[in-house]
Amino acid sequence: MGKCRARRIVAPALPMTFEKLKQFLSEIPFNKHVGLRLVRLNKDGVTIACAMRPELLNGSGVLHGGVTATLADVAAGMAIARHLGRPRACTTVEMKINYLRPVTHGKVTARSHLIKVGSRLCCGRVEITDSERRPVAAALITYMILDQ
Repeated sequence: MGKCRARRIVAPALPMTFEKLKQFLSEIPFNKHVGLRLVRLNKDGVTIACAMRPELLNGSGVLHGGVTATLADVAAGMAIARHLGRPRACTTVEMKINYLRPVTHGKVTARSHLIKVGSRLCCGRVEITDSERRPVAAALITYMILDQ
């Protein structure tokens, strides 16, 4: 007869509060450099925003694609941390982003939606809009949780 191993059941974590997520966001120097701020908590994700400034523009005078990708990446990562109840060691393993419209002024907002949170891989989608709520980009992101 084979041995039967008992499975450890982990109770679901309580989601992180707005204040704790805001603090977590501001503790990462790159997020501060870009000017990311937490706007709202949603049932299935978070909303973050970034005000346009000259340092965030590319050579054509529009929002740099890397800033747009950063917004998507951070929005998904924040949603995962919130869902898991605390920041976890994790990394982006795949990101697909469609750039839909250039942005020259105002602010950009990223709204994440968690699609699936597994024990190792987490998948989310992010919609990025401009000040007039027009679509700027759409992203699909997969994260890997590194700690157990």
